[in-house]
Formats: sequence, C-alpha cells, structure tokens
Amino acid sequence: MTGFDIGRELTAVTMGIDAFERTKANGESLLDGEGLVPIYMGGDIVAPRPYTDWSAPRADLAALADAVAGLGEGPRKTFLEGMLRSLKVAVRLFSGAAPSFEEKVTDLVGAPAGREDPELIETARDRLDALLTRAGFAEGGLGARVSAWEKQKAIPADRIEAVFRELMAEAKARTDARIFDTGAYDMVLNPIRNAHYTARCSFNEGKMDLNLDLHFTRAALKHLVCHEVFPGHSTQLLSTRAAVDAGEAPADALLITANAITGCVQEGIGDQGVQLIDYIEDEDDEIHLHLRRLRSACQTSAAWMLMVEGVPADEVADYLRETAMGQEAWVQGRLRMAAHPFRGPFIASYWAGNEAVRRVRERVTEAQWPDFLKTLYGHANSPASLDMFPQTPAQDH
Repeated sequence: MTGFDIGRELTAVTMGIDAFERTKANGESLLDGEGLVPIYMGGDIVAPRPYTDWSAPRADLAALADAVAGLGEGPRKTFLEGMLRSLKVAVRLFSGAAPSFEEKVTDLVGAPAGREDPELIETARDRLDALLTRAGFAEGGLGARVSAWEKQKAIPADRIEAVFRELMAEAKARTDARIFDTGAYDMVLNPIRNAHYTARCSFNEGKMDLNLDLHFTRAALKHLVCHEVFPGHSTQLLSTRAAVDAGEAPADALLITANAITGCVQEGIGDQGVQLIDYIEDEDDEIHLHLRRLRSACQTSAAWMLMVEGVPADEVADYLRETAMGQEAWVQGRLRMAAHPFRGPFIASYWAGNEAVRRVRERVTEAQWPDFLKTLYGHANSPASLDMFPQTPAQDH
C-alpha cells in the first residue's frame, strides 16, 4: 500500500469508529454524541467503514500497522504510527476499558507525561511581572495585578460583538495574505454560559461559541478569533480539504479535528495563531501571550496532579487560582475537563501543541515558509512528525 492508500484506509476506519461510537446512547457514549471526529469534511470522499462491534476495528488497525511498518522512515511514517497508537487507545476506551491517565496523555493525545517544568512556570510569572510593571500595573501581588489588568481592559458586554467583528476582519485579511485564502468563509459570535471551555469553533454552523461567564480583554478575544477561525481551526479545515482535493495530501488530512493525536497540532496552530499571522500589536497582546502560556502550562500540571498524583480537587483549584491566576469559571471548567474519562488528558494538548508548532515556526527560514505552510496546513501531523521539518510528509508519499 502507498502512503495515499493507507491514508484512505485509515480515514475509513477512523470514521467507522466515529460512527459506531455515535450509535451509543448518551449515557453510554464517552463523548456525548460529539464523536471521535467532531468535524469531518470528507463525507463525499471517504465513507465510514461499517462496524457493529469493537473486534473489527481492532483487526483493521492491526492490518494498518502492518502496512505502515513497510513505509520508509520519515514524518509520514512517524505520524501514522502515532495515529494508530492513538486510535487503539480510543477503541479501548469506547469498548469499556480503563487505560491509565498517563497512557491516555502519551498515546491518545501524544503529549509528554508529567507536570510541566516549575522553573518554566516561574519564568513566565517573572515575565508577566515585568510586563505588567511596564504597563503601569505595579501595586500589589502578581495575582492582584493580573486581575486589575483584566478588569480594566475587559471589553464591555455591549461591545463584544463589535470588537469581535473588527478582529475577525483583520485576522482574515492577514490569514488570506500570509497563510491560506479562506474565500467567503465567515463565522458569527454565539454567546454561551456554563461551559467547560472558553470558546469553541462550530465550523459547520458558522458560529464561534464564547463563554460569557468569563471576561475578555481585546487581546484575549483576538487570541480566540485567531485560535478558532483565522488562521486557526476553521482555516485548517478549509486548507486540508483543499490539499486533499488537489491531490497534494492523503485523505487522512481530513482527520485533523479527531480527538486523537492530531489534536495536539490542531490546538498548537490555534494557540500560535496570533504569531503565525504577525498580529501582536501592543503591550496588552504581549501580556496576554505570556499569561496564556503560563495558564496553559499550569492547567497541564493541574490535570496531572488531580488525575495521577491524587491531589485533592480543592488544592488543585487553589493552585490554578494562585499560580495561574485564573478566573473562577476557568478554574472550575479545567477541573471538570480534567476529570472527564476521555477529554481529560486533552488538557495537555494545548501546551504540547503550542510548543510543537512554536519550536518549528521559530526555526523556519523565509525560504522554508511555503513548505512549512504546506506541511502545517495541508497535512495531518503529530508533534513528533512536525518536529521532523524541514523533512515534509509530501516527501514520503
């Protein structure tokens, strides 16, 4: 089998797993009807493999592993090996097994095990300290100063929609010029409450859910626009479909939204979105960048503390309040997500994905930028396969 043949087979199997999991009643489904692949743009290209029990997808995944073993070494093989490990863990979870949290983090998500480096977290806090002082927020402890900055810079509720539209227009223009032409695609704001997440891209409905239990600075809303839409999730969905249609990428590029190892790089593209389109304008953007980096590292450590080390939930909440300086709705949402048997380990995908994309982005030369974009926006990647750039998946087909 060629790399493209394997990609088509992998997509049929993955979407078969997705379809079979969705047949469960909500009380039995680990993903409450969301599915293994929440957004799939390839229904007219690759149909799901029909499954009626979990033994058949296990056999198909084993056969795919044999086919992948025959590929030459490179990012394509590395990605496929990681994706198959991830799907095998997903099938175990869907069929009633209980892999450890550590196994889910490393094999399902593709992120490193353990807490994040405490020294890195302290360095991020020190950087925030310096930036807030320079911005005139110099009185009191760091947490109080972050809170004062967020409160003073918060967008009034009656201005959220207007600021969202302004940010969307600029982010789209930058994305179209620098990353990928998104054509007529647009997304409207959909305010929600009482959610475990801050924002979410409802691509098919053209809506960006925004959790108004939280307060947003312009810098925070800009990050969410870039993460969810331009040049983040929506842009990646459009670009991978275009790459598959053009015959430049195998069908598994359409699996980028899978709750699997692809999620790390998907979240990394989102979290690096502002930098990818060079949209850092002022000191508020710099403050938010370092605050988000701090919170991403802290939530990864917090999930590990709660689920592996057995630290009581109230102590983990205090850690998120004091070290990450998170708003209460965010703290409670992180605890709920961490405890979820399937979604929990994906907390680690934000930090791991951000670092995976950042490391490569920062070393890419101007001459390499077009190939970097083809790799990042035209193919499904894992952190390990992306890290092999400038070797590209296209070289392995």
